[in-house]
Amino acid sequence: MPRLAYLGPEGTFTEEALRLLAPEAERLPRANVSAALAAARNGEADGAVVPLENSIEGAITTTLDEFAWGEPLLITAELLLPVRFSLLARPDTEIVHIKRVYTHPAAITQCRAFCARELPDAVVVAAPSTAAAAQEVALPGSPYDAAIAARIAGEHYGLVELADDIGDRNDTVTRFVRVSRGGALPAPTGYDRTTLVVFLADDHPGALLEMLTEFSVRGVNLTRIESRPTGGGIGRYFFHFDFEGHVADARVGEAISGLHRICGDVRFLGSYPRADGVAPQIKKGTADPEFAEAGEWLARIRAGRV
Repeated sequence: MPRLAYLGPEGTFTEEALRLLAPEAERLPRANVSAALAAARNGEADGAVVPLENSIEGAITTTLDEFAWGEPLLITAELLLPVRFSLLARPDTEIVHIKRVYTHPAAITQCRAFCARELPDAVVVAAPSTAAAAQEVALPGSPYDAAIAARIAGEHYGLVELADDIGDRNDTVTRFVRVSRGGALPAPTGYDRTTLVVFLADDHPGALLEMLTEFSVRGVNLTRIESRPTGGGIGRYFFHFDFEGHVADARVGEAISGLHRICGDVRFLGSYPRADGVAPQIKKGTADPEFAEAGEWLARIRAGRV
């Protein structure tokens, strides 16, 4: 039974994601993303499940920075989890009597219209996580009347659901990833994603274009690009890339090799199946057999067999 750390406490969306990614795993809740990844790095856990990006809020910057600076970890799987918020309260609470609501800042942003419409006189207070909010509301004598959290949090802490699916949008999705310290990569499936962290060798005109060209000329399609400050001064950044394909694919391997030649550092974070099952469109001249044929042609020329 694998032991997987996750962003806790019990009842978070991350726990829900972990249950779907690894239903057989022993779940180890941790106070934050950094602590969950630290548990994977130091051997306290066999891996971790953490959020990477949200379709409304964007990237989870703590996760991005941990992947860039901490001991290397490999992403082995991903999950796209629909985010459905519920208004949770102690039994016998009526919605008209709610004056103080506790929840995570992201939930405040994503449930703004519901709160304005249904709880116009209530004060909404930021919590460390939606599950921590539910945990606090369940305590006797809590100063909060309700929490906005996942339905699973209500099940954990004995709260009742006063309203469900209260987000301003019903298509919100969070992407979660499972990581481990290393080992064999998942085998290519034909609908894979690869993730890198790339540091510039030096800042000069066209530096970003040079990196993007390594993908473009080989027909590798980017699905996400994020810049993050290195901490070494204003204007100094490193980059996160997600793109279609597996490192075993010739076009992907050559693109990564090209980045390695021109960049200060390239951190490989894994090749793994895409959760949405979307296969890449392969441009003419970039399929594996075409790379192999070109290599054989070059070898003949070098050998004088023209």
